[in-house]
Amino acid sequence: MLNFFPIKPISKDALDKMNYTWHNDEDGEYILKTAVIAVSEEEIQEYYDASNKLYEMYEKGAEYVIKNNLFEALDIPVTLIPHIKESWKNERDNHLYGRFDLSGGVDDKPIKLIEFNADTPTLLLESSVIQAMLLNGLDEAKQFNNVYEAISLKFQKLSKSKKGEFTRFLFSSVEGIEEERITTQFLQEMATYRGLLTRFEYLENLGFDNEEEFWFKLYPWEDMENFESNTKTLMLNPSFTLLYQSKGMLAILYELFPDSPYLLKTSFKPLKEKYVKKRMFGREGANIDIVEDGKVLTTTDGIYDEYKAVYQEYENFVRDEEGNYYQAGVFYSDEACGLGFRRGEEILDDMSVFVGHIVL
Repeated sequence: MLNFFPIKPISKDALDKMNYTWHNDEDGEYILKTAVIAVSEEEIQEYYDASNKLYEMYEKGAEYVIKNNLFEALDIPVTLIPHIKESWKNERDNHLYGRFDLSGGVDDKPIKLIEFNADTPTLLLESSVIQAMLLNGLDEAKQFNNVYEAISLKFQKLSKSKKGEFTRFLFSSVEGIEEERITTQFLQEMATYRGLLTRFEYLENLGFDNEEEFWFKLYPWEDMENFESNTKTLMLNPSFTLLYQSKGMLAILYELFPDSPYLLKTSFKPLKEKYVKKRMFGREGANIDIVEDGKVLTTTDGIYDEYKAVYQEYENFVRDEEGNYYQAGVFYSDEACGLGFRRGEEILDDMSVFVGHIVL
């Protein structure tokens, strides 16, 4: 079973001061405030190695898709294909960050890839700052949590790579969505921390001037079919990350690396085994079916039925004594840089609880 380490609860006031107000369930417990999961050094190393190897697989998978023009299989909008090819050539180093969702890794269960949130990953504030707060008051407490340092360093590397050609960083989100604004401005803070020039603008009010700049937008690429690039803007999390975001890549990776210990059997057609049916660009646990012997055991509603489906072998998540399911999330920015967990139902959705960790 999972090992939990008791902690002194952090207060709601402390979270409110960070403007962390956008996501509470009915009893106000979106974060587990009384305990964290105890993880060993060996388990941390396994999460680190697995995530780095998986990212290498995604790079090879994207190269394979582009070379063989498999965009339709991944449900990529036709109008974005030229941009993806161009960004793969010219913006390869500009993938700012992503989050791998993984089963196992603790409780003696092997690590398996569930999906890769490569374009607009959530849980950034929770996994970096708030998770560190959970261990306040514990002498010499350790976490696998280098998220803030890694992403801020990535901004610095990007700036230096252009040698002053692109000197400013623009950050954008949709107006009226508090979580996305705070997450985006948190990223802006990371860039400012490295002494870089930044500005924030809502997407609805966005205007580009004549100054070259990097641009990060917290908005899904699949909803930007009419995107037009320009020579004065370099994208962060460029359009090629849509290939990574598509769950169709799970089937491509299984085709390319069928013997990988980290991959579940995945196909563009239903499996004979018990499987999970997902939509290519489904989010937050929406539009998912768990199927066995042709019978739908569990299903969720959502707005993503328009997308094609992919079929992934069912995997038993780690569970606690109360029957809750746990999924690990590992952030990636040039390398694996931080671990966190989510707790919830068999299909984890946007009401799942964030759970921190301590390395023992």
